[in-house]
Amino acid sequence: MKSPTEDLLKQLLDLLENFKRKLEEEDVRAKVLALLPAHDVFLELGKSVIPAGLKMSARDRLIAYFLKYPRTVISGGELMLVSGISEWARRVRELRVQFGWKIVSGVTANETAAEDELFAQELNGGRLGPDDYVLLDTEQDKEAAYRWNVANEIRKSRGGMKDKILLFLRKNVGKKVTGEELRYVAQGSEWARRVRELRTEEGWPVSTKTSGRPDLEVGVYVLERDRQTPKHDRRVPDPLRREVLRRDGYKCRKCGWNQKLWDRSDPRHLEIHHIVRHADGGISTLDNLITYCNVCHDELHALERTP
Repeated sequence: MKSPTEDLLKQLLDLLENFKRKLEEEDVRAKVLALLPAHDVFLELGKSVIPAGLKMSARDRLIAYFLKYPRTVISGGELMLVSGISEWARRVRELRVQFGWKIVSGVTANETAAEDELFAQELNGGRLGPDDYVLLDTEQDKEAAYRWNVANEIRKSRGGMKDKILLFLRKNVGKKVTGEELRYVAQGSEWARRVRELRTEEGWPVSTKTSGRPDLEVGVYVLERDRQTPKHDRRVPDPLRREVLRRDGYKCRKCGWNQKLWDRSDPRHLEIHHIVRHADGGISTLDNLITYCNVCHDELHALERTP
């Protein structure tokens, strides 16, 4: 007894043979109409390779496929075949927006990598194509739908790109947000640069995998606290910041706090401090920088202000 896949394959071959005969005719539309049924059977053939228990809907098939190959670059062509529908991109967006799956597109991945967040390199796939997608995390984010409602409100509001990004981050202090969400809020390809500027020039403690939180997934951002770091500790280039954090073992040099000790009742984060302040002639070099948690950092600056 033939399997459904074998039956579909035979139908496809018969239709392609018919199309081959139509190629001898001059009527262009006749050729198109002969090829159209083959396209429909082709999509059915793609659906047929998914296990029977996962064939409930196009969306179910897509997430099952993503979960089978997490952190793997998957092309839009694959997703079209697996979904079996022409509107597969809309279903991918639904999975991301309504159902909280951390799926990132090639467009967002490359914009992230352009700001030295090492997205494509982390995935060992080089530069991603615009129709490529990656599932970053196999855990579903239950709060994603709420965040997208907030993002929609901010996106429609007045203000510049950086202002909107900061407002969205401040609405989600201590929570993971994705580059896709930030890109949506910002409505522009320069969103990753604006996030970097918020961190390095304006002192907002926005952490990523490469800037203080190696425990985070690539393409994920966290505003650790709703406050800015002191002005003289802000302008440390990201490569130097990473070097200081690595040298200090991603922990506070005073109390030893690190991200593994994080707790809701004590939501600390790591900051970079100038040993000799800019005001006193200190410069941003490896020898003049040290890692503190924000609590020890604040205590140090309080002592500096004490007569």
